[in-house]
Amino acid sequence: MKYKKIILLLILLISFATVSNAAQRKEGIDSFPDSYKPYLLELQKKYPNWKFIALYTDLDWNYVIDNENQFGKNLVPKSYSDAWKNTKPGEYNVEVDAGWVDASRRAVEYTMDPRNFLNQVRVFQFESLSYDESTNNINAIEKILYGTEFYNKIVQYYDSNGSQITMTSKYSNLILDAGRTSKVSSYHLASRIKQEVGPFLSHSSISGIVPGFEGLYNFYNIGATSSSEPMGAIKNGLQYAKDGKGASQATKDKYLIPWNNKQRAITGGGIFIGSSYINLGQDTVYLQKFHVTSNDGSLFWHQYMTNVLAPYSESKLIYNGYVNSDLLKDNLSFIIPIYNNMPEIPVQSPAISDSDFVADNTKVYADVSTTLNVRSGPGTSYESITTVDRNAVMTRIAKGVQKGELWDRVQLENGIIGYVFQSYLKEVPEVQIEKINLSASNTTMKKGDSQKLNVEIYPEDAKNHEIEFTSSNTKVLTVDNSGTVLAVGNGTAKITAKAKENSVSSSLEIQVYTPVTDLELNVEQLTMQEGDSFIIIPSIYPIDASNKNVKYSVENQTIAQVSSDGKITGKSQGTTTVTVTTEDGNITKTITINVVQRIGEDEINWDSSLKVENSMVTGWDATKMTVEQIKNKIQTAYTIEIYNSKNELLTDTQNAGTGSTIRFIDENNVIKMEYHIVLYGDVNGDGKINSTDLLVLQRHILEIDMLKGYFKTAGNINKNGKNPSSLDSLLIQRHILGLKLIEQ
Repeated sequence: MKYKKIILLLILLISFATVSNAAQRKEGIDSFPDSYKPYLLELQKKYPNWKFIALYTDLDWNYVIDNENQFGKNLVPKSYSDAWKNTKPGEYNVEVDAGWVDASRRAVEYTMDPRNFLNQVRVFQFESLSYDESTNNINAIEKILYGTEFYNKIVQYYDSNGSQITMTSKYSNLILDAGRTSKVSSYHLASRIKQEVGPFLSHSSISGIVPGFEGLYNFYNIGATSSSEPMGAIKNGLQYAKDGKGASQATKDKYLIPWNNKQRAITGGGIFIGSSYINLGQDTVYLQKFHVTSNDGSLFWHQYMTNVLAPYSESKLIYNGYVNSDLLKDNLSFIIPIYNNMPEIPVQSPAISDSDFVADNTKVYADVSTTLNVRSGPGTSYESITTVDRNAVMTRIAKGVQKGELWDRVQLENGIIGYVFQSYLKEVPEVQIEKINLSASNTTMKKGDSQKLNVEIYPEDAKNHEIEFTSSNTKVLTVDNSGTVLAVGNGTAKITAKAKENSVSSSLEIQVYTPVTDLELNVEQLTMQEGDSFIIIPSIYPIDASNKNVKYSVENQTIAQVSSDGKITGKSQGTTTVTVTTEDGNITKTITINVVQRIGEDEINWDSSLKVENSMVTGWDATKMTVEQIKNKIQTAYTIEIYNSKNELLTDTQNAGTGSTIRFIDENNVIKMEYHIVLYGDVNGDGKINSTDLLVLQRHILEIDMLKGYFKTAGNINKNGKNPSSLDSLLIQRHILGLKLIEQ
């Protein structure tokens, strides 16, 4: 027997009491006693839309337990341990119902103490079953009906003549209206319908076509008592829908009988459900089991169930229904009883043996890497009440001495009492760390360097206690258990040394930088005309160097000048040098500048397909890169000589490529101007784009052999001005495969 209705004929077995029950309901967590608040605050954090109502019963705790602890009023299965059972002589193991015996006083105390069940699962025994206009809504009802044929469905039914009637309302509309009329939660009605006749509309109780009961409907199977006749229970329920099984006219009018359409059946059945318990003030599963409040002042007799654990079991079913309907985050209300003179801490379950624990009062902390579950009982089968972070301090109020896995009973600093796995706890030393001084020899470190931090602990008696080190940014600094930090990336990170036994800590900021090791320029020598300009592009290595600032200077400013951003301007004929110096490391590189007399614009004419900028020429056809083919794209009276990147003079049949120099020489063998070839994708300078270039570029990306000058420019195929990357490598691959040629 899971539930047992106690009918009036059995009143002789129970105690009847009528008192002046001045129960009051107060909304909000602040309305609850302190021993309730921490559990409710945990639920509120997870489900901010939930509403908690304190039901002050104005009843003394011992008075309530005395009246509920009457023989036959609260039962447990006979198979349970003696801790659950009444062991009085003459009452021990006497079967009140087949397989069920009287419960012990401790079982009654445990199941009636609401604080034991304030977790996200068991709290549903306190869910309000009364209609609440502020929470009940169509969308939530549809969520409950999801997965059944009632979901989002327009109502149709057959009348007594077999004619089909189509309404304008959906089932969710009828259920919401029924809740409003019956004053019963429409969520409760929807769940009852789903449980009793769902998921199919063809269920015989609501089909409207059962012979002899055409046009009749019973959505809650009210009066559907068992019978040996085929479909006996269904017919008994439909007989109730027809005439109330002999009920008075007043009763039939109250319940809208006959239920000859679906609206009357859903609403009338809701009124029936509400009249029995919910509208009498017993509007939670808990209050239906434990009659501790009522509208007329009578107590302790009008109890729907005798199984003392019925609210506990029923709450899990309700919770699962809400999970499956995705309703946990909706607006829900919970009415939770409070008694006068309750025990200081929640009553422990009879399933938990007192001999498995010894009293304790030790400060402990969570010795875990992340978080630790605090459960409602000593085992993983119990629900988690909350979690605590690693190193969280708590009080162990009972130490486990069980066989096998050891579990301790603890009280958290916020007041929550629960159970944790003993292996995850460490005792807080009597002498605790009061102060930590953290320092470093260097608060600025080079990438790749390491150092051990200096840690001073006070008082001296605590100097050997455990310290935990953490980094605020492990991409900048990592730290091991000994306090040794490793600089792994540029930036600033905070290292914190924290006592594992409490919250005492100390922090230190360390800056990590990557020093400059090399400097490369996009040219080593440059010929430019008077008045022309050229931009120096410095490449600082390593690529992630922290300080990439450089300074520029020129040897002879009458020949050339250089700006702070690296722009060289030719002023007059002659040769000079420009020096580039890194701010970090003082690394220098020079460029030889040869400024020549300005030539006329029509003295050198380039093919329109070519682009000339800063003495760099692009726009070449990668299939026509012989010296002769290049010369054919230039019209000039000057002699043209082309040298490769090694400064070797090339013949007309040889290929020129990236880094090659085009020189224009007059009749006196004077170099009038020089230009440099860049063929995008040709990063080895042979005037071709093939797998060799792909290999060279990949070595650059891996920082094995870095491209420099014009070769680096040629490797930036997508021309975004950045360091060549895997995207440029992909463009070479597509060019080689003939999928898309590189745009020059």
